[in-house]
Amino acid sequence: MAEAFTVQDRAEELAAFLDRHTRTLVLTGAGLSTASGIPDYRDRDGTRRGKQPIQGPEFRRSEAVQRRYWARSMVGWPVLAKATPNGGHQALAALEASGRIGFILTQNVDGLHHQAGSHAVLELHGNIHHVKCLACEAQFPRAFVQAQLEEANPDVARSMALPLPDGDAALEPDALTDFRLPHCVHCGGALMPDVVFFGDNVPAARTACALAQMEKADSLLVIGSSLMVYSGFRFCRMATQSGKPIAALNLGRTRADDLLHLKLDESAEHVLPLVAQLLNARPPGLPPALIDHRGTL
Repeated sequence: MAEAFTVQDRAEELAAFLDRHTRTLVLTGAGLSTASGIPDYRDRDGTRRGKQPIQGPEFRRSEAVQRRYWARSMVGWPVLAKATPNGGHQALAALEASGRIGFILTQNVDGLHHQAGSHAVLELHGNIHHVKCLACEAQFPRAFVQAQLEEANPDVARSMALPLPDGDAALEPDALTDFRLPHCVHCGGALMPDVVFFGDNVPAARTACALAQMEKADSLLVIGSSLMVYSGFRFCRMATQSGKPIAALNLGRTRADDLLHLKLDESAEHVLPLVAQLLNARPPGLPPALIDHRGTL
């Protein structure tokens, strides 16, 4: 019979891994944010749910695609906008503040690492809370664009739909031709979320920064990612090629399972706070006197 491990056992394993490797690079994915109420893309087998996402090139060239995107986003974005960091995000901020991890690369666009108090973070795919003009490159807060959308499309704004990842919603409006797109208040140009869409590449400068952090690290910890997208999987390949150990904390399989030195099939929300406690990591800016006797973050 296989030995049964508790969440505490798994936390102790990961704490020992971080204790041995003081410059761990952390790579996070959608599975970290599900406990904050944000749906993820894939099931436990790494299979993508739902329809294929909108591609960046088709968004830029097709007004019809832009209408579909913005209609769905207008309905789905409030769920993401209200999301707050969970215990996993907070524990990573505490581990960073205590010098127990080196740097965080995130595939997520929800901004929750920064909200939790992490500073050494690179958002590989951008941030959904920012919008850019495709003509003049002006930038706007997503909340500002939401107000513009709701004012111009009150009927669609009242629609109810199942939330999907990254502020999308399972909505297929009947009359998209009547949907009024948001526009740049400076030049009237088309607006696009400042994120890396499928079919687009991570900006070169961002990639260079991420690769430099992988070079500086002495290990890699993957949290909440199946690594099915190559922009994340590449870091596992780099770590393996340079002899750096890899740990993964993820519910379900990953593309790099055969490369892992430590695999924890557990929830990050439950394991990471225990790891932070075991390593005496405190939340950023919180003095020891304000932590209760259980070490709760």
